[in-house]
Amino acid sequence: MNTPKIFFGSNLKFLRERKKMSQEELSFALEIKRSKLSAIENGQTKSPPFEDVINLSEYFKISIDSLLRIDLSRLGELKLRELEAGNDVYMMGGNLRVLAITVDKDNKENAEYVPIKAKAGYRAGLNDPEYVGTLPKFTLPNLPIGWTYRMFPTTGDSMLPIPEGSDVICRYIQDWGSIKPQTVCIVILKAEQDFVFKQVTLQNNGLLLESLNTQYQPYIVSVSDVLELWEFQRFVSETIPDISPDLQTIAKALREIQGDVTFIKEKSN
Repeated sequence: MNTPKIFFGSNLKFLRERKKMSQEELSFALEIKRSKLSAIENGQTKSPPFEDVINLSEYFKISIDSLLRIDLSRLGELKLRELEAGNDVYMMGGNLRVLAITVDKDNKENAEYVPIKAKAGYRAGLNDPEYVGTLPKFTLPNLPIGWTYRMFPTTGDSMLPIPEGSDVICRYIQDWGSIKPQTVCIVILKAEQDFVFKQVTLQNNGLLLESLNTQYQPYIVSVSDVLELWEFQRFVSETIPDISPDLQTIAKALREIQGDVTFIKEKSN
């Protein structure tokens, strides 16, 4: 059995520096010796006393499991704030989905693009920061701040008038219970080789998935079969959408035709 990697020392240093505290200031706040704090950060203390671990967990408002098992430096500021707010995968009994992300040199979250060739491996690597780090990055102006974004390629015509083959930019949905009926999403399913691009409605027996194209029948999937939900924000396409005329446009065209017919009749008499 492989020995699990422990991030406690490096996480402690990361959190301290994130708060712009010196070792002396943190040791004073925790009422421990500075030499002990330095030894923990440098990995010289392999088994720190339980009371120190608990005190550090309470001080930084991050669970012991997260302090030990997650490399917090790989998370963005938004995810760290979520952990500090109590939205912690281990504190919540494993019900919360923790998204693997990457950050730039300023510790700001990147927005990743999942190309066609990466789709097959995405479901296996979505929780792996190293895999996510291999995905291409993109930037787009005017995206609302405070969200995690990803771009996905689409296939098929189930979401017409959004053109087939469009790339859709989506934001990550952490709380599935917050989505409104018929929220347009990229849905990452366990049993699918491809992503599905659907309108999503939360129901008692699962998630109802509907296409914008009414030729496709809606269907329900179990919540346990869904890995991620990404809410649609905008799309990029080389094709201009083929928009069907609305009733007002049709009525206007009929009136124009009727007028032309009347004019012709009057002229012929």
